[in-house]
Amino acid sequence: MREKKKKENILRRILVVLILLLMIIFILIKAENYIREATEDKINLIINNNNVTERLKNDVKIENGIIYLSMEDIQNFFDKYIYIEDEINEVVTTYDKKIASVGFEVNRLIINGSTTKINACAIKENETVYLPISEMTDVYNIEIANIESKNIITIDSLNREQIKAYTKSNLSVKWKKDIFSKTVDKVKKGDIVIAISDDESGWTKIRTANGEIGYVKSNKLTNFTTVREEWGQEKQIDGKVNMFWDYFSQYVQAPDRTGQKVEGVNVVSPSFFYLDKDGKLNENVGNSGLAYIEWAHSNGYKVWPMISNADAGIKVTSTILNSYTKRQELIQDIVEMCVKYEIDGVNIDFENIYEADKDKYSRFIIELVPRMQEMGLVTSVDVTAPDGDPNWSLCYDRNVLGDVADYLVFMAYDQYGSSSAKAGTTAGYNWVETSLKKIIEYDEVDTEKIILGMPLFTRIWTIKQDGTVSSNVVNMVDINKSIPAGVEKQWNDTLKQYYIEYKSGTSTKKMWIEDGTSIAAKVSLVTQYNLGGTACWEKDRETSNVWTIIREELEKTSE
Repeated sequence: MREKKKKENILRRILVVLILLLMIIFILIKAENYIREATEDKINLIINNNNVTERLKNDVKIENGIIYLSMEDIQNFFDKYIYIEDEINEVVTTYDKKIASVGFEVNRLIINGSTTKINACAIKENETVYLPISEMTDVYNIEIANIESKNIITIDSLNREQIKAYTKSNLSVKWKKDIFSKTVDKVKKGDIVIAISDDESGWTKIRTANGEIGYVKSNKLTNFTTVREEWGQEKQIDGKVNMFWDYFSQYVQAPDRTGQKVEGVNVVSPSFFYLDKDGKLNENVGNSGLAYIEWAHSNGYKVWPMISNADAGIKVTSTILNSYTKRQELIQDIVEMCVKYEIDGVNIDFENIYEADKDKYSRFIIELVPRMQEMGLVTSVDVTAPDGDPNWSLCYDRNVLGDVADYLVFMAYDQYGSSSAKAGTTAGYNWVETSLKKIIEYDEVDTEKIILGMPLFTRIWTIKQDGTVSSNVVNMVDINKSIPAGVEKQWNDTLKQYYIEYKSGTSTKKMWIEDGTSIAAKVSLVTQYNLGGTACWEKDRETSNVWTIIREELEKTSE
């Protein structure tokens, strides 16, 4: 009998130990569901259904009912280009279709040139700048809720999809997809929750009316309703851009193109606008320009007039770029011109800029784009090849320009230009491709934003006996007339061009030919790298087959 009891006691102890071991294992497995959150004792910030509190550089501040977010955090979550403009001692921020500024002394907000009274201003504490984000909902297109009972602030972007659902019964909202996970909130039957996401696990991630984020079983929710659709930016051009520049200077009227139809083209860029020597935006539209716009629109072409700084020169351009006030005046003038002439966008062609003004030029485009987007207009920006002269090449931050503008137009020509001491091609295929790769890989520009600019001209070079070099421009349409009888063309497969060389007296003549073959090779890069399209400098220099060649090559990208 004693022996039997002894065995029962041993078995009982073993069973107890096993139960304890199982409990310990269970606790260890489920322990992560009960870890104390590091943000429990501070204001939690929920942005678009994500708790970003641990990612904040500085705590959220609430003073007199105003919610403040640090400038560093706004830079992280809303506007990476936000900065303090010393000229006006205000914080300047851009987001989507808005450019806004808020100062440190006056309770006012300037949005797209219009001034609004607000209940707070920017503040600085220990070198940290805070902005009254609850007063800036129109800038960032958001709605904010302060759930004081839970110490939670929610920020929702109004351009994002939002789905709501009803609960079928009283529910415990779990921290993780596990019935043993801790409860973060409770909801009652018939409560409305925001449905964030669901998956094949049978759980749906939700946000409660208290701002808490957690999980409930998907079958416990019903009547899913999309209360707000995702806002997508509609592209003005469906497919690839096929553009040409139409240059006629400020002293000549726009050409009469009545009755003309250019095959495949969907954008034209006439030289309507330019900065004068005083830095003012002048126009060359007139009645001929109005007729030109009407002709373009009647053919289904978008009109993105070129805005040039050539007349203003490098010093005047620098003066404008380095002044916030002057930049805003120029931007306002551009906006008014766009409205006046009902055009579809602009092509900013600022060349010959001090390398030191690179960031200021970027600021100009950063500040211009929201004003254009507000009107549904396109901003395209011209840039040269990445390597070269400081004031012609190194003056562009292609990464920033490509990020904020709708299109970055790479002017892939004048590989060897008028000032070159060596004869060479205007735009060799290998040089164009190498430059493209640098813009894509080094500058990290989205390929679909890059428009490849191509020359409809070349140069005939004269090399004298003493080695001096000079050149003259030859338009594509005149090339064959410029080749003497008996001179044979030689194919260069690296450049994807024909080349000629011949003697003229004591000098040597050389020409790298731009024709349908060389253009087709360049356009093939659009297909190869999935670029945004092509642009040609300039109309009326081409042979008639060029537009068919470009159209057919661009159509390959959509096959």
